[in-house]
This record gives sequence, C-alpha cells and structure tokens, in this order.
Amino acid sequence: MRRLSLLSLLVIFVSCTQQQSSEAVIKTSLTKAELQDKINGGWAGQVIGCTYGGPTEFRYLGRMVDDSVLIPWDENRCLWYYKNAPGLYDDVYMDLTFVDVFEKEGIDAPARSHALAFANAEYMLWHANQAARYNILNGIMPPESGHWINNPHADDIDFQIEADFAGLMSPGMVNTATEICEKIGHIMNYGDGWYGGVYVAVMYSLAFVSEDIEFVVNEALKAIPVESEFYRCISDVIAWHKKYPNDWQQTWAEIQNKWSHDIGCPDGVYKEFDIDAKINAAYIVTGLLYGEGDYSKTIDVSTRCGQDSDCNPASAAGILGTMIGYSNIPEEWKKPLLPVEDLDFKYTTMSLKDVYEIGLKHALEVISRNGGKIGGETIALPTQEVQAVVLEVAFEGHFPKERTVIGKQLDAENTEVVVEFNGNGFVLTGVAQKEEELENKILELEMSVDGGEPEQFTMPTAFSKRRHEVSWKYRLPEGDHKVRITLKNPTQHYHVDLNDLIVYSSRNQ
Repeated sequence: MRRLSLLSLLVIFVSCTQQQSSEAVIKTSLTKAELQDKINGGWAGQVIGCTYGGPTEFRYLGRMVDDSVLIPWDENRCLWYYKNAPGLYDDVYMDLTFVDVFEKEGIDAPARSHALAFANAEYMLWHANQAARYNILNGIMPPESGHWINNPHADDIDFQIEADFAGLMSPGMVNTATEICEKIGHIMNYGDGWYGGVYVAVMYSLAFVSEDIEFVVNEALKAIPVESEFYRCISDVIAWHKKYPNDWQQTWAEIQNKWSHDIGCPDGVYKEFDIDAKINAAYIVTGLLYGEGDYSKTIDVSTRCGQDSDCNPASAAGILGTMIGYSNIPEEWKKPLLPVEDLDFKYTTMSLKDVYEIGLKHALEVISRNGGKIGGETIALPTQEVQAVVLEVAFEGHFPKERTVIGKQLDAENTEVVVEFNGNGFVLTGVAQKEEELENKILELEMSVDGGEPEQFTMPTAFSKRRHEVSWKYRLPEGDHKVRITLKNPTQHYHVDLNDLIVYSSRNQ
C-alpha cells in the first residue's frame, strides 16, 4: 500500500471536514409554507418552554432540579399562566415590543424608537432591563443605557431571552441577525450580556437552514469573539458534552464549578442566585446538545439545569422548534397552546397567531432586502457566512472583593450616610420606599466620592420606574475611598433603604 504523507492526510482530513461542514448547511431555499412552519415553531417553542419551566423558575439556585421532582404538564398549563401569572411570558412580550416597533416604523426603525417603546411599556422589569429603563427615562440612551459603567447588570441574561425575534426574522442570514442585535441589544446589555443575545439569535437563524444541532451550536459560536469569557464558557460546554456524551449532570457540575461566580450583577455577587448570561446560555446549550433533537428531552434538560429555568428552555425549545417546524412539535407539547393562540399576550395587542403572521411578513422583507429571491411559493435564501462581532468586555479589571451589610436608611431624620472601602469600585444596593397608602414620589439624592463633585440622581418609589441600585462607581484608583450619599428632599414617611455594599478590586484575589 502506498504511504500517504502527513500533508496529504491533512489535505484529505480538511477536505472531508469541509465537506461535512457544507453538508450540515444544505438548505438554500424554503417554500413559503416551510418558512411559515419554522417561524411558528420558534414562537410556539418559546411559549412552551416558558410554561414548562415556570414552576421551577429561580427555585433551584446552584443546584439541579432532580429527576424525582415532577414538573407538571397538561393541556391547561398555558391557559392557567395566561390568566393567573401572565408575567411568566416576559420572554415573549419583551420580544414583541421590538416586533411591534418594526411593524409600525419599518425594518429600519432606529434604536431610539425601540428604547422608548421598551422604557415606557407598562410591564414590570428587572436587572439589566430595569436599569436600562431607568437610564432611558433619565436621558441616557442606547448604547450608553446598556454599558456597564451605567448599568451594573450589563452581563445579565436580559437580551439573551429577548433576542429570539432577531433570528426569526433573519432565516439563514446570520450577520443580519447580529446587525439587529447590535441596534437593540445594547439598549440593556454589553459584553457577555450582549453576546448571549447574539448567540441565541444566530442559532435561530441557522436553525432555518440546518437540521444538525451540533452544527448549529458550534457554527453560531463563530459570531462570538474567541477572546471573550462567553466564548470560553460555551466552548467548555461543547467540550464537556464530547467528554461526557451520556451524562448531562456531569457537564452541569463542570459548568457550576467553573462558571458560577458572578462578577457584575449586584443580586448575584457572592450569592447562589446567578442570572449571568454565560451560565444560562450554557444551560441552553446543555439542553440542545443532550436533547439530541428530541423535543421533550431538550426542554426537560435545559429546565432541570435550574436558575432562570423558564427562560433557558424557552430559548432551547424555540431554536429546536424553528429547526423542526411547528408541524413536527409533538402533540403533547402543542396541545396546551390551542386555548391561548388567539389570546393577546399581557401588555400587548398581539396573540401567537398574530405574531406568526407578522413574523413571516418581516422575514420575507429581510430576505428580499438581502438579495434573496421570492418566486411564487419558493424562497431562495441569501445565506451568509458567520462573522464575529466586536470584542466587548464588561467589568474589565474589576473583581469582587467583599460584600457587607450596610443596613441603614436615608429619611427625614437621617439624610446622609458615609461608607468607606478599599478597592477600585463599588455598588451600593437598595431601594426607595414609601408607606403603602401614600402616593409615589421621586426622591432626590446626590453622591460624592472622596469629596469630589457630587453626582445628582433620583430614586422613584414607583416600582416600574425604580433605580435598581442606589449608587455605584467603577474605574476608581485602587485604594481607600469615602462615599457620601445625601437625601436632598427628605419627606416624612418616605425613605431609601441602603442594603449591601459590594466592593471591587483591580486585583483578582
């Protein structure tokens, strides 16, 4: 037998690899009916995943939902949540805010329009979303509204659970999806928090043109800069899946051991609560890889990873639903949708059936704009090669050093508090409060660091307009610092709680 040189073997290997890769993405066209079916599957999947994960949401922090825990599912599950806990579907109605802006103003609607619609909506928000809402209502517009200097929750999950629409309106057009993410995702996130949305959107986009889960998971990761922690986290999950192909719990343990230490989110630093985009994206990928295309297993595994256990299966079920299409979602999962598909989501004027129709309309427009051809029932997709987005690093050079309880109030009798720390940054958690029967009021405060120029800010007692933290400051010189917080308009029966002080250092201790 003739011996092949190492170079020849390498050429053959690369050729085979390229052939497998090209074969993984084989759909360059879809019929209009297939496109509609996939769009429906993506939106339906989000609702199904949210509903299944609802009973366990944030009840399993730093631990799995054991197989012995029965997660209920029946034909009335969706209807019960629609009537009794519609806030569960924030994954969907948040998306629909942006879909509605596109519908009213066109595909070129600017970030400002999306930001104002989001900030003035009636629904309650938390974390990066609420911090961004406060910023926007107080004149800090995107992208600054999502930047970590102005938003301590910049790395949180928020845009990751809201980015589905960007992929669903960009079938096969991965870079178009990231362009949409660039505009909208920086309303509330930056860095790894933004990458979570980019990654999810690109997986949706690829799910239109590939039926290979592993390909979609790996190919979408090319959109994320390799230098980022988000990339390293998801790469680890992919590697652990290969190492433990039949044991998702072992992969979960590896994720927990390496990636469960939150840096940014003030609610998660030194706590088991973890809403960081990286680890929750890791749970999406765990569900997709270990689900192996099985709808039930995909949803169940991503839910049992815990933490934000409704959002993670919503993304996983949405991506898989896009891949297989609504018509191929098992009946046991679709049946609870039937009573609610005509009902508007809370805070919107759109139902699932409405968004199915609008979703097709927007996808066809994006396809046409990017050079696709729509002829009769056949659609030629302008597929794109994945390009990495720019590198962004939130909280660079900042490492949590300590968390201490302050436990004080600013009120009519005590209008000033001074806290001291040693480090290069801090976050002071807390909230403005009022006695229950009183009207909401906007409390006026100022903060000075080391005797410098005071910074003025407000703290509304209204929950929907609240400032998520009292104060924060990053990029200070490493050393001793004194922070003075003053209540400027003290009023009886209104106060500001000062809860915890989180201190950062430039040294990773």
